[in-house]
Amino acid sequence: MSQIFTGAPAVPVASGLPDDGPELAELVARTDEFNTGLRERIYQFPLVPSLTPAQVRAERAAGRTGWPQSGRLDVAEDVLVPGRRGPIKVRVLVPPRVEGVYLHIPGGGFVLGSADRKDKAHWELAVAANVAVVSVDYAKAPESAYPAAPDDCEDVARWLIAESADRFGTDRLVIGGESAGGNLSAVTLLRLREQGLAGRFRGANLVYGVFDCAMTPSQRLWGELDLLLSTPMLEWFYGHYLPGGVDRRSPDVSPIWADLTGMPPARISVGTLDPLLDDSLFMAARWAAAGNPVALHVYPHGTHGFTAFADRLEMARVANAAGAEFVCWALEDENAAAGE
Repeated sequence: MSQIFTGAPAVPVASGLPDDGPELAELVARTDEFNTGLRERIYQFPLVPSLTPAQVRAERAAGRTGWPQSGRLDVAEDVLVPGRRGPIKVRVLVPPRVEGVYLHIPGGGFVLGSADRKDKAHWELAVAANVAVVSVDYAKAPESAYPAAPDDCEDVARWLIAESADRFGTDRLVIGGESAGGNLSAVTLLRLREQGLAGRFRGANLVYGVFDCAMTPSQRLWGELDLLLSTPMLEWFYGHYLPGGVDRRSPDVSPIWADLTGMPPARISVGTLDPLLDDSLFMAARWAAAGNPVALHVYPHGTHGFTAFADRLEMARVANAAGAEFVCWALEDENAAAGE
């Protein structure tokens, strides 16, 4: 895609989707069947915009949600990292062989989620890509509204840049996250770029990220249908995260509005049944237009959050495998200076 806009090299990592034909049609049909069941489950419970943040957290803790439940793994360790507002908890998983470190920033609309909800997925990535995974338990709104979350993520990124070689035996770093975590990954890179540090990260894995809190067309036009995200949910999240008076088109809030020159290679991925579809399409175009290598992976009929269902959904396994392949590619020596 970057060749279309600038002639910059594309990221040579495929989406993993089969070629057009019966195999792809069957994969999409199985995804549709899964989506039907997902919708039925979501509508068994109160919808997010009708609840307070505390109520939504309680519902999710009780399993009353469309999201899968994820247990904690003994192999994971909680570590406290110094931050400007006090210690920041990170969740660390270290495989037997470490060739790099993946800084993961969780999603959750800046309001929900935690670093320990994806231990299984993170361990699978750690083993597949030979990376230590460091997941940030950043401050959540409304208790800690903007800019607390990006401040925490920046502080952890700076800590990792300084400490990764001693702690993990490597300074090869990749950053990534889903949904709000995709936003915070991009914002973190922008902040690091202003300090001359963005090039310390060899890649960015941005998974159905929210890149425009002023709302892209797909966010505005999606409507009330809840497939783990909806227009009213997005408004609910932004209302809690962004205090009155915050410019929603500020690059520190909506990185799609930033000057994106000097960013590392990126894999930007999204499903077609996601209110954030345009965020990824537009961000990939702007990433490439700024001269940065990028791979855009669009998964037909994938909903928001579909990659969280790898135990039940083949489309999720395909996408997650492509993400792991990107991390491996980004850590290779010949790609180290691609984003500098």
